[in-house]
Amino acid sequence: MMHPILRFIFVLLLVIKPLTAAADNTILILGDSLSAAYGLKQEQGWVKLLQDKYDEKDQSVYLVNASISGETTGGALRRLDALLSEFEPTHVLIELGGNDGLRGFPIKRLQANLRDLIAKSQKIGAKTAVMEVQIPPNYGPRYTKLFTDSFKTIADETDSELMPFFMLSIAGRPELMQNDNLHPNADAQPLIRDFMYKTINDWLD
Repeated sequence: MMHPILRFIFVLLLVIKPLTAAADNTILILGDSLSAAYGLKQEQGWVKLLQDKYDEKDQSVYLVNASISGETTGGALRRLDALLSEFEPTHVLIELGGNDGLRGFPIKRLQANLRDLIAKSQKIGAKTAVMEVQIPPNYGPRYTKLFTDSFKTIADETDSELMPFFMLSIAGRPELMQNDNLHPNADAQPLIRDFMYKTINDWLD
């Protein structure tokens, strides 16, 4: 018979065992404020709402939200090695580039960083997806087109999934936006969750 103290330690390990060890699919989300629940409580954000939906449906998917407000592709690249080592994701979703574009960073730098993010992820065997982020048109037609086209270009080059931007059906509706007119509000989060639920499930399938 197991000693009571050993039994307690064994049960404790089961309780604190990370969900990633049990999930068939561990998705690392590299995002910016749009995925970091900017201006909201974390439990209101679409990533947490989506995790709740997976849990309710008993689907073996664990979301690691590594999104940071203001994040750029370069910033994520500096953090990526540690995240891959800690969470060992099966999938990596990149929702980045918006802040690069808003700051007018060179398109070649954006593309190089996306390639490196994908290469590092694929090196550990993770499947990769790139979201087709868009920026306001006031940066000029040439820069805006080069920016938007970058995501499909990189996805094709790296055999990554190209995901549609979840803000396309949200940004034009003032009732779903915060006062800054840049970030989705709490009412928009369930809509984004449902959009991403279908999009991610299609990717996993």
